[in-house]
Amino acid sequence: MALRDSNLTKLDGGTFDVIIVGGGINGASSAAALAAHGASVALVDRGDFAGFTSMESSNLVWGGFKYLENYEFKLVRHLCVSRNKLIRSYPANLREIRFLAALDEHSPYKPWFAGMGSTAYWAIGDFFTRPPAVLSAKGVKDREPVINTSDVEGGIEYSDAYIVDNDSRFVFSFVRAALNVGAVCANYVEVTSAQRNKSEGSRGLWNVEMRDTHSGENYFARARVVINATGPFVDDFNKEVKVSTKHKIVYSKGIHLIVPRLTNNERVLAFFDDTERLFYVIPMGPRSVIGTTDERVDEPYTHVTTQDRDFLLDQINKRLDMHDPLTPQDIIAARCGVRPLVVEASDDEDSETDWTALSRKHSMEVSAQNSFISIFGGKLTDCVNIGNEVLAAVRKLGVALDRTGKTWYGEPKKATRDEFFRQARLMGLNKLRKGRAFETLATRLWRRYGLRAFAMLEAIRDDPSMADDVIEGADYVRVELHYAAQTEMITKLDDFLRRRSKIALVLGYDEIKNADGMQEACELLFGEQAQERFDEYFTEKREAEFRALRQP
Repeated sequence: MALRDSNLTKLDGGTFDVIIVGGGINGASSAAALAAHGASVALVDRGDFAGFTSMESSNLVWGGFKYLENYEFKLVRHLCVSRNKLIRSYPANLREIRFLAALDEHSPYKPWFAGMGSTAYWAIGDFFTRPPAVLSAKGVKDREPVINTSDVEGGIEYSDAYIVDNDSRFVFSFVRAALNVGAVCANYVEVTSAQRNKSEGSRGLWNVEMRDTHSGENYFARARVVINATGPFVDDFNKEVKVSTKHKIVYSKGIHLIVPRLTNNERVLAFFDDTERLFYVIPMGPRSVIGTTDERVDEPYTHVTTQDRDFLLDQINKRLDMHDPLTPQDIIAARCGVRPLVVEASDDEDSETDWTALSRKHSMEVSAQNSFISIFGGKLTDCVNIGNEVLAAVRKLGVALDRTGKTWYGEPKKATRDEFFRQARLMGLNKLRKGRAFETLATRLWRRYGLRAFAMLEAIRDDPSMADDVIEGADYVRVELHYAAQTEMITKLDDFLRRRSKIALVLGYDEIKNADGMQEACELLFGEQAQERFDEYFTEKREAEFRALRQP
């Protein structure tokens, strides 16, 4: 944890242009944008980076096709432009993917009408993706034989994009980008007090007190501007620092079930459930992700209930033509989180507002009087827009930023990528490995690490065992583990298994706990604390939750 320790040292007693509270997608992209434009930035999160809402997404980057039904054309345009920008900027991390929507009696629209909508969606997105198509029931079956088309009237096919690896891994890439240009970033650091000193001598600086939730140590820093990027907790933090806003957050709970791969085709299957709400089957390497649900809840802490699980299994079993229907025993893991949805602060909690129709738009409020910015809502697709809006807002608050218009996001240039794959090809890393059907090791290393993957090639040249899997079936090799221990601020085992990698999503509890490589991983990541971190993760409570998820 040397990198984290060095950042904590820089944090304590420091004076920054901006302190960002919250290390989800909004906070991470804001930090990357500001640091790249010359601001001194500190980013802290009371948990791990992307440790809450940002790790429970559908892994989709999309323009919001379904928002067209509420005539939110401006929002859809906004998101489509962002989606296109992300596809261009992250060709290894994001890919265009076809969505195949099968429309039956539960679908609110006929295929011809949905086809008109998909064409409009394509046009709003500047015809950037492959064109949509309207399909007959036979056309749906021909494209995806696993779909049960007995009640299907037809369908549509259109394009959006998805994150190939893992949402939290993608978020961490912005944290890493911020670190690369001088930002101070630390996970497991909770803000315990933030007050703005308005006296003349202090220049109106915020005094921010913090506590390391891992060690209990206290820290203090100052900042000209504070940004509240705490996602579902934005209202709570604003209340703590006595900042009033025009907006607030309500919560919509969504779950995903992760099961063995249901189709070998790399496309998203879309259905309307019995309540006429959309849900999907999304590819994730060797697995399929089924979800999501949409349920109003009153607090951000949620869990998968038996009713949630049974509802999704029932819905997907009705719509797929499988030899053996899915059962709870097929579930490998689950995702469960809340969407922070933006409403007017004046809205009554018991009003007749149709909260299920609320979109994932974001809203940003700037208090010039307090030098304070609140970010409400948002989604992964919107990250570049949020970063750019934060740049403009911080500039208006008087922080001098570089005005060269430099790009603060994206992967290395194509020439650099080509050189990496040339070297990887000479080493034989560009071939599918035995038992691997989805991608080569070279592809995965470049996607996850970019420029840093060159050092990994060097390590593999020196020691070929660095290319060996740490845990069978996890798609994670030894050189990645060494890199993670040095540069990824892994503080708890869950950081490694769930967020820097997706091991806890593609392997079951028992497979991970009993894996031969777990001891090596813990010793390398945590040293003398290896057994403590292992026991902290593999608790009776976590095991009971896994058993309950799979219990008939």
